[in-house]
Amino acid sequence: MSTRKSTLFYAFLISIASIAVGMVIASRLELAPTSSAQQMAVPAMNSAPLGGPIDATTFRNIAQAQVPTVVNIQTSGRARTRELSEFFGGGEGDDLLRRFFGGQTPQQRRAPRGEAPPTAGAGTGFVVDKAGFILTNNHVVEGADVIRVSLFGGGRTESYPAQIVGRDVLTDSALLQLTEMPSTPLQEVRFGDSSQMQPGDWVVAIGNPFGLAHTVTVGVISALERTLPGSGVQGREQPMLQTDAAINPGNSGGPLMNVRGEVVGMNTAIFTDAQRAANIGIGFATPINLIRDLLPQLRAGKVVRGMIGVGLRPDPISREEANAWGLPGGTGALVTTINEGDPAARAGMELGDVVVEYNGQPVTRNDALISMVITTKPGTTVPVTVMRDQKRVTLKVTVDELDLDAERAGRPGGPAPDEPTTTGFGMTLEPITPEIGRQLNLPGGRGGAVVSSVEPRSPAANGGMIPGDVILEVNRQPVTNISQVTRALEGVSPGTPVSLVVWRGNQQIFVVITRR
Repeated sequence: MSTRKSTLFYAFLISIASIAVGMVIASRLELAPTSSAQQMAVPAMNSAPLGGPIDATTFRNIAQAQVPTVVNIQTSGRARTRELSEFFGGGEGDDLLRRFFGGQTPQQRRAPRGEAPPTAGAGTGFVVDKAGFILTNNHVVEGADVIRVSLFGGGRTESYPAQIVGRDVLTDSALLQLTEMPSTPLQEVRFGDSSQMQPGDWVVAIGNPFGLAHTVTVGVISALERTLPGSGVQGREQPMLQTDAAINPGNSGGPLMNVRGEVVGMNTAIFTDAQRAANIGIGFATPINLIRDLLPQLRAGKVVRGMIGVGLRPDPISREEANAWGLPGGTGALVTTINEGDPAARAGMELGDVVVEYNGQPVTRNDALISMVITTKPGTTVPVTVMRDQKRVTLKVTVDELDLDAERAGRPGGPAPDEPTTTGFGMTLEPITPEIGRQLNLPGGRGGAVVSSVEPRSPAANGGMIPGDVILEVNRQPVTNISQVTRALEGVSPGTPVSLVVWRGNQQIFVVITRR
């Protein structure tokens, strides 16, 4: 009997030891589940149709339920990496379109010699995960040394430290995490579907305007697809929701909500006048779908996007152009620039190609192609089908990683001729002199004429021609003097599109103009 008890006792000890060893091995091999406090799942999105009546309590109920999800953000640092005016141009108090960081003129005190003066500012954010993750604008926290977050219901001096987990200059978004948690659980927002929003839909903005914490304003969606510069890089515009809900300096990073109290946008910019840095009924919010898709990368600390190195004409392809180029569906993305050495150039893409398929998916608009490219993992080789001389050509393009800093540093911009001195297209041409060739860094032996002036609203202006453009090709035929250019243009009948390759800013650009 005692032998049996001893056997059971040792069997029990062995089983306990086995479990302990198994846990150690699992932890070493990272097989055990990671603590949920360190993970942040992508929030669910409600895509159910918006509907139902609006009554006297609708917005009251949204405010009561959602204000606790919104936080106020205070920052301090030595200097911001960029001035606010750099986002949208202007400066000296004159920029009409501005991002609204709390306190447009940072609070400063005298700094020791050789040091940048300290700055302080305020913005807004919203909780996306109870583990302490908060979304806000990148420009709210960019350059900050200290970030503190105040919660709804806390005392005037109660705040919690936070750190930047990841940020993205293109969507002007940043993910923060509290490094000290409050004693009460956080309340997180619910995500709506920003693609459902239409002009006239009711929206609610909650934020910290001028330091007035947790202010609620109501308005409607005024317009969709307003494109604003996304990173200070030419051609990297971001689609925005326009709203007349009152948003002001300090609202940056706050939520824009639908009538169900779900976040559909992040308040990012306002249009104002030179006298007032305040709301005049034109505000812009980044659609939340764009930011939600980036959350896993923001959580990982780096946003990676693909690029192929082409510029696209912003205007859609016209019916006449589609017929002239043999586009079967009448749609596509027209390539107007190709960066030397980038993936498209290496794959053999040419100016004037119309991209109609990317990785087997049809391309109907520019933004569709851009979305597919930036979401492609760098290093991936994809088939890209273009229409060229009315024939389908499929290229193998290996996608590179988008480097926004390099794009900002290499923004093109060429000088204009000194003597503006008009064709049936509303532009004046001049011969290319050696001096002009040197000024414009024109490759030797290239170019037929330089554009000295362009009439407003003329076919040339509508096609995108600007003074200083050097015409290299007309309808894919090289030209070497002004006579060849004028003869080729004079023979074009009204309504027929003409393709030009021009030299601008040290690169070739494809332009289409149509005589009226």
